[in-house]
Amino acid sequence: INLVKNDADIRRIIVNAWNPGELDQMALPPCHSFFQLRVINSKLSLLMYQRSCDMFLGVPFNIASYSLLLHMLAQVTGLQAHEFVHILGDAHIYHNHFDQVREQISRQPYSLPKLSLTLGIKDIDSFTMDDIKLDGYKSHDPIKADMAV
Repeated sequence: INLVKNDADIRRIIVNAWNPGELDQMALPPCHSFFQLRVINSKLSLLMYQRSCDMFLGVPFNIASYSLLLHMLAQVTGLQAHEFVHILGDAHIYHNHFDQVREQISRQPYSLPKLSLTLGIKDIDSFTMDDIKLDGYKSHDPIKADMAV
């Protein structure tokens, strides 16, 4: 956040989720390995590299959470949220998710909701769940699937 605010032209604003010293303590190594922030013309973009991409369970969650993070970071740095760029390493659908994926793609999508954050928050750690609103959010019934570990 400090680099985005004070040295926005730098191309090395990278947050690494991969900690080799702690891999033995994890059920799985992080699938979302790192993200990079870039500021161009007062617009903030976030690029995230995901090494392993469970297209049914993991990727939709990662898209939503990193897009939210982009908007939160843009707000606390006084910038406009621009692009979330998602690079997929190994993209896959597990065999035991085939039926659920068929059901998912048979559904008619609803209109996209609009994200709004409580204005005035300038510290990333000050956000709470009450500060995040999805206006016009509508969803189909959940589709249950086992997570592969």
